[in-house]
Order: sequence, then C-alpha cells, then structure tokens
Amino acid sequence: MTTTSEITEKYLNEHSSIKDCLKKGIINYSKLARIIASESKIEKKSSMEAILIACRRFELKLKKEKELEERILKILKKSELEVKNKIVVGIIDKKIYADKISEIAKKIRSKAGTFYAIEGTNVFTIIISEEFADELKNLFKRNLIKLTKNLVMIKIKSPEEIETTPGVVAYIHSLFASYSINIIESMSCWTDSIFVIEEKNTAKTMEFLRF
Repeated sequence: MTTTSEITEKYLNEHSSIKDCLKKGIINYSKLARIIASESKIEKKSSMEAILIACRRFELKLKKEKELEERILKILKKSELEVKNKIVVGIIDKKIYADKISEIAKKIRSKAGTFYAIEGTNVFTIIISEEFADELKNLFKRNLIKLTKNLVMIKIKSPEEIETTPGVVAYIHSLFASYSINIIESMSCWTDSIFVIEEKNTAKTMEFLRF
C-alpha cells in the first residue's frame, strides 16, 4: 500500500514549478498540503500532518541537491572547452579483427587526427576526423554498419575534483536534454568528458555550456 509520504513525494517530483519554489523557500506549506490532499484525493484530516512533514523533508532533500549542484557548477566554471568539427562516427561489427582497429588508429594518430574507440558488446564505435572516412569505409567494408557525418566533438576538460564529485556528467547530459539536443556519442576519460553532436547544434550548445 502506498503511503501518504510516497504520494506526496511523487506529486512533488511531477511538478517542477513547485520543486523550484521549495528550493527557493518561497512556498506556503499549509496551502501546498491542501492542494496535494485535494488533487491526490487524500480525505483523512490526519493525513494533512503527514503531507506537511513529507513536504518539509522533501525541501531538505532539495537543499542537499542544490548544494551538490553548486559544487558541480564550481567545477564546470573551472573547466576548459575544446571543440572539433568535421567529425564522423562509425559503427563497426565486432566480428572484425581488432588489429584492423589498431591499424587505422596508428595511421590517424600519426597524422595528428582525432581517434577514439569504444568497445561495446557487439560493435566498436569509432570517432575519427572526417578526412579519414573513406579509409574507414575501405578498411572495414561490409563490417561498417553505419557512418554518421557532419558531427562536432566537444571535449570538457575539468579539474581533478570531478573524480570525487557525483553527478557532473549527468548534469551536463541534462543540459543537452533540456535544450532538445541529441548526443550521438559520449565517453569520459578521467577528467575529460567527451560529447559528439550534430554540427547544426554547435552554436546553441556553446551558449548553455558557458558556465
């Protein structure tokens, strides 16, 4: 059976405008409790106190989230942004021999090109400079499942505190989502967070990544 506290928390999570008011401490708890009771069809008067307690606990939880958000923003303000255009992403069937991956990696890096590889369960994802796209197609042929062009790679270089601060990458992901920008690929390497997006979204992304 769902408790009054659980019903209250669910209601608050579903109403972002109320959550914002709770974060800022500008809410009338008695009125909020009556609204939650009415809309959630909680009729017992004794439940009003439980709703009030749940609201105040929820506010304390939000304050902790706000403190964490401030820590995250502090890290991001000290981070450096690097943007590379003319990027392509290739999806390669994992049946291919790994030495072919090493072969193209060596060639691209010898020419100071961009190369990243992510190994999945059934495929390799290769992120490379566009100038090597034809070589990728010729090398892997039928094993190249998909090739996506006109992409941009954004690298966020953060201070070492990112390693011990939870939620930094999740926070960045939420920014992309809130601006309706799809992340084609993402990966991280210690203090580097890497995102690949469509080139057309570059300007908008640069706006919200200015911390």
